[in-house]
Amino acid sequence: MAMANVGRPTQPDLEISDSAAQGAIAGGRGLLQDELLLFEVGGADRTGVDLEDAALDASDLAGLTRTAPIGLPGLSEPEAVRHYVRLSQKNHAIDLALYPLGSCTMKHNPRLNEKAARMAGFADIHPLQPVSTVQGALQLMDQLAHWLKTLTGMPAVALSPKAGAHGELCGLLAIRAAHEAKGDAARRRVLTPTSAHGTNPATAAFVGYEVTEIAQTADGRVDLADLAAKLGPDVAAIMVTNPNTCGLFERDIIEIARLTHEAGAYFYCDGANFNAIVGRVRPGDLGVDAMHINLHKTFSTPHGGGGPGAGPVVLSQALAPFAPAPWIVHSASGLELKEEDRGFGRMCAFHGQMGMFVRAYAYMLSHGADGLRQAAEDAVLNANYIKARLSDVMTAAFPDGPCMHEALFDDRWLEGTGVTTLDFAKAMIDEGFHPMTMYFPLVVHGAMLIEPTETESRRELDRFCEVIRVLAAAAKGGEAKRFKAAPQMAPLRRLDETLAARKPRLTWRESGATVS
Repeated sequence: MAMANVGRPTQPDLEISDSAAQGAIAGGRGLLQDELLLFEVGGADRTGVDLEDAALDASDLAGLTRTAPIGLPGLSEPEAVRHYVRLSQKNHAIDLALYPLGSCTMKHNPRLNEKAARMAGFADIHPLQPVSTVQGALQLMDQLAHWLKTLTGMPAVALSPKAGAHGELCGLLAIRAAHEAKGDAARRRVLTPTSAHGTNPATAAFVGYEVTEIAQTADGRVDLADLAAKLGPDVAAIMVTNPNTCGLFERDIIEIARLTHEAGAYFYCDGANFNAIVGRVRPGDLGVDAMHINLHKTFSTPHGGGGPGAGPVVLSQALAPFAPAPWIVHSASGLELKEEDRGFGRMCAFHGQMGMFVRAYAYMLSHGADGLRQAAEDAVLNANYIKARLSDVMTAAFPDGPCMHEALFDDRWLEGTGVTTLDFAKAMIDEGFHPMTMYFPLVVHGAMLIEPTETESRRELDRFCEVIRVLAAAAKGGEAKRFKAAPQMAPLRRLDETLAARKPRLTWRESGATVS
């Protein structure tokens, strides 16, 4: 079936003129409206509310009253509503279509979790309130900690880290404190695989460690021989993601832990992909000493678009004494927060991300143990379905055997077409899909990393795969020009992303300069 213009008018020779594509008349694309900056559409002469003059003077402000206009634009109520609705239309959203970014878990967030997080007893509390007035919040944190330890098979957890990289910092600081407590501060090296998340070596360097790469085997896993050769008395820890960034389970994970501990080092596991094994595998049983858990990935809380993260760190028996403050204890008067310095102090001023804790706990309770296990199984099933449906038109980076939660392709299938991974991703925007992760992991040339997540139905997976297959046929059929011009249907056309990143225009001036 020919689908040369998936999601567009069906004329086979559809051409979009530059003027039409740029929205020369109305500035819109059909029902998708163009929108200027708030400063350009608003003005001081209109407002959505009427405020009476103040009844009292400002004599008690010690001369700090404003003497010039505040400079904020005013809008009528319909103008304000339309402005923000039009802005929302410029973003892809999980409520619109599948979000295939690999290693990011852009999945549906149950509205039940959002409702729970907005309950007054959780949403309106302050970290400096007396502990006696936040017993319910502390009880939720205590229960969340219990289930995180249960799911990972680890005896201790620090809730305060704010996200994955912050959790890495927590784990490595605990490892450093443990070595120092044993008088083994000479260990100054951390080993990371070549396919590791970039935050792993960055965090190790931030803590003051030297970073050494571990080689990867042809099937995308840690090279045991290279690991064994590089372990030594100067190694403080290894940092391995499992499932790894190639979307594969590290089959030799127990042997990796054994070699690491035999060398006197600790095993830090990057838990970014815990969503693929939660309910099926307990990292503690694999020999892991520390692992961060992205609540905003595994347990449904918002991720991406500036959504807040949370990265609790579970710790082994060996590292538990070096967990950061604060931690929750049970006493005769209720729950209390202990602030003593057990290892390296605090990770942040307060106790963590309360809204994320509520969402994650609500997710756990609504799913139960069997539901969490099924979510992991469905995530893996969906990724393998994607891999099976697309492997005949794209080249799987590691074709032998199943993948875990994400399917990884390289760009060998695009050789000779004149189309690059970036071109292909831009064409996906015209078809209503957010692009997959591009060029990561770096060990795969022209990588295209697709994570469908467990929340997608087979119908949505088929819809996505059909579009990818049609685009693949177009790329192989000599339509390179179409890909080089994409996206044509988006509010903005092809951008110079490198220039925008290096020289962004972040201010607006009345003379006409606009935000880049």
